[in-house]
Amino acid sequence: MRAIEYSQTGDPDVLRLVDREVPEPGPGEVRVRVHRSGVNPTDWKTRRGNRPGDTVDPPQVPDQDGSGVVDAVGQGVEESLTGLRVWVWEAAHQRPSGGTAQEYAVVPASHVVMLPDVASFDLGASLGVPFLTAHRCLSVTEDGPTRLGPGTLQGRVVLVAGGAGAVGNAAIQLARWSDATVITTVSSPEKAHLSARAGADHVIDYTRHDVVAEVRALAPAGVNTIVEVSAVTNAAIDADVLARHGSVAVYAGSGGDSMQLPVRPSMVPNARWQFVLVYNAPEVWRARALEDVAAAVLDGAVRVGAEAGLPMHHYPLEQAAEAHAAVEGGAVGKVLIDVRP
Repeated sequence: MRAIEYSQTGDPDVLRLVDREVPEPGPGEVRVRVHRSGVNPTDWKTRRGNRPGDTVDPPQVPDQDGSGVVDAVGQGVEESLTGLRVWVWEAAHQRPSGGTAQEYAVVPASHVVMLPDVASFDLGASLGVPFLTAHRCLSVTEDGPTRLGPGTLQGRVVLVAGGAGAVGNAAIQLARWSDATVITTVSSPEKAHLSARAGADHVIDYTRHDVVAEVRALAPAGVNTIVEVSAVTNAAIDADVLARHGSVAVYAGSGGDSMQLPVRPSMVPNARWQFVLVYNAPEVWRARALEDVAAAVLDGAVRVGAEAGLPMHHYPLEQAAEAHAAVEGGAVGKVLIDVRP
């Protein structure tokens, strides 16, 4: 079978197309015939590593997210899973041979979720990291719901920083499905248009407007939950717009690794600063998140494509390096590798 792997860290050109044996699923595992592999920032950051040129042994097949069809099951797994359409999450995490950038991927059975017939493989490969991250960000607020779904965020205001990004788009869609009022910030008219298509109620171009003034005009009592991509840049703004018992969920370090925390402005409303990394998030949350995202898909509440504010960029498997470079270069939208047409 064809697979992408890398044996040293570095630029996208460390990725190479190789021929591997089709793997067999072990106990508790399934083999997925991959149709789409989703590329996220976490994938290129892992590939790049701490420094270029470090040896990766055994070689790593990249990409955490994907979609396809269960092709075979291992001991202890229900045979009825064979032939089902699924989406895959954290395929490559601590599994050198598990990534989705290959024709067949073996993963634990718990790492596949059924993909209904009404949902495309494109959508399935776009769910894992972005939607699970967004779910975590939206469900960590004091006195807030631990589950998402219709009515769970009713009466609450969510601010999404960077609504045109993959996680931002997911957060907007999940928050709107849950009946929140959604405000988002963007840096251009093009991104404003995409965020509106995702379902944001209010879009603020931070290059042209005073975000604090605009948010306070829209939500005089403040914002309950902030989904934050760049706390380094936005910490002071976030503290100024938070409602009492509000939270800032920081899921990325855009802008740098160190931030100045506004202590007094955060203390007065009893605010929470929550850092989010899905790989080691609590297991009790993970089970809820997987169920909620699956329910949103079944409801038809989450979509991909330009009409949903998330343009799609497709690359064939042999151009995996170009796909990684596109994500690393800040492509607006979702980058997918078409493992199969």
